[in-house]
Amino acid sequence: MKTVSTAKSHGGTQGVYSHHSAACACEMTFAVFVPPRSGTKPLPVLWYLSGLTCTHQNVMDKGEYRRLASELGLIIVCPDTSPRGETVPDEQDNWQFGCGAGFYLDATQAPFDANYRMYTYLTEELPALIAAEFPADMKRQAVFGHSMGGHGALTLALKNADRFRSCSAFAPIVHPSTAHWSTDAFTKYLGHDQSSWRAYDAVSLIEDGKRFAEFLVDQGSADGFLDNGLQPWLLEKACKEAGIPLTLNMREGYDHSYYFISTFMDDHLRWHAQRLTV
Repeated sequence: MKTVSTAKSHGGTQGVYSHHSAACACEMTFAVFVPPRSGTKPLPVLWYLSGLTCTHQNVMDKGEYRRLASELGLIIVCPDTSPRGETVPDEQDNWQFGCGAGFYLDATQAPFDANYRMYTYLTEELPALIAAEFPADMKRQAVFGHSMGGHGALTLALKNADRFRSCSAFAPIVHPSTAHWSTDAFTKYLGHDQSSWRAYDAVSLIEDGKRFAEFLVDQGSADGFLDNGLQPWLLEKACKEAGIPLTLNMREGYDHSYYFISTFMDDHLRWHAQRLTV
């Protein structure tokens, strides 16, 4: 692991790091905020997954999480959204696919299957690195994210319910199998057989029997992607039928941006802290 940069913030350390990923077959960059602590007791870990076109940097610059994370004693891990580099296949004129749009899945279709293995990266490789290099209590993990990252958080939680104590999302893509901005990516990553898509689709996973303790979702009513891309009512219906508690907050007048995310970031941090510190 290489240290790209570190800075003191709210008594803790905001770091950016890189390493060669075996899962993604390229150099990967990620950010970790470690709050101040007394003694040697390890701290709970909250993973933040970013959305389409983003990197680890977006939430670092705009998410406004460090002050409260310091108060609550939470390590915040912010991975990148996809593999990157000259050898990684990409469609530079397509913001909904390729670099910046990994959708937190393991691709099965060439040429993308060699690098686009974000699910394995986030469930196996990066957690092992976090456990080895930071004062992290890996028995106390939670996950949240925005948009495509909200989709990733929901699917990771549903498929790893024994690992994550809590899961929340800002404006998640809840049913990417039917969303206008993800079906093309799913076809290229996973192939035309849509039955294989269900493993990376929160609504489908719930329909197929996956369960999680509860979810928290915040969604802006003025989000331009609400009707065709996000469709939180589909998650609401699936959770209701499955008996999964869901708190869905429709936030009047808010859009899809980090103005929205930063407004409700504290609510999500406190919600996770309550479940991580017991």
